[in-house]
Amino acid sequence: MACATEADCTRVPWCRIAGKCCAVTRNPRIRFTVYGQAASKANSRQLVLLRGKPASIKSEAALMFEADMLRQIPPKLRVMLTGDCAVRMRIFYRDRRSDLDESIVLDCLQSQYKNITDPRGVTSKVLLRRGVVINDRQFKAKHIYHGIDKQNPRIELVVWQMKGSGDD
Repeated sequence: MACATEADCTRVPWCRIAGKCCAVTRNPRIRFTVYGQAASKANSRQLVLLRGKPASIKSEAALMFEADMLRQIPPKLRVMLTGDCAVRMRIFYRDRRSDLDESIVLDCLQSQYKNITDPRGVTSKVLLRRGVVINDRQFKAKHIYHGIDKQNPRIELVVWQMKGSGDD
């Protein structure tokens, strides 16, 4: 995930930050690609009734993409980064009709917890799924790019912890 040498960065132009690559700063990058068409979370919500009250839920397409993406994140990359992080995404869609929407991707990158209350009434958080980061609010810098690839829609991701975030 980190470049082996500074020369490696010449092959990956976006690796340099403030003139220094991750091989020099020792700020490792988490890189991977998710294959498939990213679904828009914002434009494809469904209105349903839950316990008699209206609620907005993700569409079936968004839920299917989310499940597919979670299967494609390698377990060794689910490191639960702490502190401020940055992300770069190149989202390739099949056509121009799709809006650039990274929110469902960010959801999939975060860890998932569930609150459990024991018989004494004490509530605690239980980790259900490790993520690349603990919470998507950690992303303080986002570089999101739109692309078209009719044959191979995908998302190319790079995540890193920002220097000076207090937890590095």
